[in-house]
Amino acid sequence: MPAASSPRRPDLFAGYNRLPGVADELFDAGGQMRPVWRRFVDRFAKLSPTEIATRFERGNNYLRDAGVYFRQYSTEPGAERDWPLSHIPVILHDSEWDEICAGLAQRADLLERVVADLYGPAELVRDGHLPASLIARSPQWLRPIVGVTPADGHYLHLLAFEIGRSPDGSWLVLGDRLEAPSGAGFALENRMATGRIFPERFPRAYIHRLAGFFHDFRAQMERLAQAEGRPGGQSAILTPGPSNDTYYEHTYIARYLGMLLLEGEDLLVENGALKVRTIEGPQPIGALWRRIDAAFADPLELNADSRIGTPGLLEAVRQGNLSMVNALGAGVLELRAMMAFLPRISEVLTGKKLALPNIATWWCGGETERDYVLSKAEKMLIGPALTPALPFDVTARTAMGGRFAGGAEGDLRDWIEANAAGLVGQEAVALSTTPAWVTEPGQTLAEGRMEPRPMTIRVFATRTPAGWRFMKGGYARIGHSGDATALAMQKGGSVADVWIVSDRQVPKYTMVPEGNAPFRRATPGVVPARAADNLFWLGRYVERTEDAIRLIRAYHLRLATTDNPADPLLRRLRAFLGGYGIDLGKPVPDALIERITMAQACAAKVRDRFSVDGWAALSDLHKTAAQTLRDVEPGDDAAKAMFVLVRKITGFSGLVQDNMYRFQGWRFLSLGRALERADALTALLHGLSDADAPDGALDLAVEVADCVITHRRRYAVETSRDTVVDLLALDADNPRSILFQIQAMREQAAALPGAMEHGRLAALSRAIVPIEAFLSVATPDRLTPRALLKLRGDLSQISNLVTSAYLR
Repeated sequence: MPAASSPRRPDLFAGYNRLPGVADELFDAGGQMRPVWRRFVDRFAKLSPTEIATRFERGNNYLRDAGVYFRQYSTEPGAERDWPLSHIPVILHDSEWDEICAGLAQRADLLERVVADLYGPAELVRDGHLPASLIARSPQWLRPIVGVTPADGHYLHLLAFEIGRSPDGSWLVLGDRLEAPSGAGFALENRMATGRIFPERFPRAYIHRLAGFFHDFRAQMERLAQAEGRPGGQSAILTPGPSNDTYYEHTYIARYLGMLLLEGEDLLVENGALKVRTIEGPQPIGALWRRIDAAFADPLELNADSRIGTPGLLEAVRQGNLSMVNALGAGVLELRAMMAFLPRISEVLTGKKLALPNIATWWCGGETERDYVLSKAEKMLIGPALTPALPFDVTARTAMGGRFAGGAEGDLRDWIEANAAGLVGQEAVALSTTPAWVTEPGQTLAEGRMEPRPMTIRVFATRTPAGWRFMKGGYARIGHSGDATALAMQKGGSVADVWIVSDRQVPKYTMVPEGNAPFRRATPGVVPARAADNLFWLGRYVERTEDAIRLIRAYHLRLATTDNPADPLLRRLRAFLGGYGIDLGKPVPDALIERITMAQACAAKVRDRFSVDGWAALSDLHKTAAQTLRDVEPGDDAAKAMFVLVRKITGFSGLVQDNMYRFQGWRFLSLGRALERADALTALLHGLSDADAPDGALDLAVEVADCVITHRRRYAVETSRDTVVDLLALDADNPRSILFQIQAMREQAAALPGAMEHGRLAALSRAIVPIEAFLSVATPDRLTPRALLKLRGDLSQISNLVTSAYLR
């Protein structure tokens, strides 16, 4: 909208009230705007409220269209919320960022040395620099890993650090993330969204790119996977699956990096080597970026209750055939109590202090530390997020020097004596604030205002042959109020892009390989058996759903005409659908929603192989059906609703047919659709073309098969059993005939791996070809009810053959 017609521009920072005793990213201690923000603020302040709202909604639309979501912890499956983007980025100068990264590189090297010692000589424990009880009682310390040295000699390859700015303006490390650090993929999506909000040459030309970090990380994964002795080894991401709260990130980063996304059931260990089950047989895996906790990685040697791991995985690591990113057991470094000892350990191992200190932490358990802690009890802050629940109320006015209220100090001492092994105290630090655009409930984006909100930044580092490489930017967590404990997205917090800004234009960087080597087309990657299985069943569930929608529509169209549920044709249709568990007592049966849900569940497990538009179309279908369930009445109203669902599901099928790359996974999806449609047509003919079928049954069959116009043009007569069976079963040019689907199945089967065995057709093709031959020469009178029943049995056998040959 032109500025002249926009509302008057208010002073966007008029109500920006900095919190006392807290550093702010926008203004320095003297109340002056930090220079790194000046150019951004100057441009942003020129935008009208309407323009701001339009830009922010553009970013929101991108995230919605891309399907970015965050799964909330819930007992309800699929409890997802829109990605909570804070539209205003966090801005830092690259000179300040370089200082931060230098300190974190020192810390990364220190953490590598500590974890190597804990699973090696254990000198830090032996010499009293780490309490034995702290390590031995930690569930993250894995005894079976002791003595297992990683094949490349390094335990850590990808790290994340949570950092925050203290009131004096210095940076502190708030936490180390080494077990399965998340957020790198979300950082990319945040950048994509803010690029749509602020597309101008500035700031984009002066913001450091993120692609260089991912290029280096992917190269590191390839080096690990193809190390000496691992011919053909591939790199992959190990995910817990769709129920994980960050599963979207796993799928996104797998697509971005071109890596396999695997679950534990995709893998097996043979002769000490890890392999992925594919439709072509087991293929070697040389490196895994694990996004699951280490204890669940191997139910044989670690957590026996794990259902997401792979039996024998640790043996593959032990024999040097597999590199893990990060090494199993590295999560022990995430212990909060570990931070109490790192400053001293740094001086012991390197002779240097930590350049970037961590938040002050006290270990309140163990052997020699107990007396010290008890004498300094008033210097501790006991937080419910850091300790088990105390049996009494303890509060503290300040982190340092405050005394416990209510005379509870004696109770605290007694409790420490009984629970000394698990108590950690940390200094309470008021985190710096950063600008955030805030709206109250009921307000539009245009009515928002700028407010300071607490924030932390997650910094990512990857190992390279030249040392640690840091992402030039990151992932900031923004509190939804002045409460620093409200940073977590599970508690309503949001996230923001982090811009590392230079005084000069930064060079462009992409994931495209450098050099002048001639272009070579990449070959399609392997298809894991589980992915093929989900694509196969996605095709089947989508086809089942469409078939049910068309049958339900036909029922309600006739109900609207006759207004007689006892009509023989309606009774036949109710009985037919009842055989599939579809109860027409409701205008939109629950079983229909269940079919869509099952299709969506299959698609969710292959999000890394599925188009954004396809996923959006399927999600829209589910949302529309769920809304329809609540609103429609039987008869004409329900029929109209089914018309809407037919258009939406055929739109999804069209997207898949027109846009999906013809890789082997697509063949399984197509095979599933063809098999299900052939079975549905066979069942329809068996149920509606017998001698006892009521009047109108044949017309209904033609209508459900969407062949009314074709029948009129082909036969120019009323429906008869011969014309209907000929059109819906035997016409090779009709995409809604059984023969057409059988031919499609034969073509897909012939293109699958192992289609030929010893110079002759494999079992799957041998089962399809006789069916095709029979239908190719049959006449309608030969498709008796008994022949149709046999055909359904043959189709069931084809399904079993697909599973046994490729999907196990």
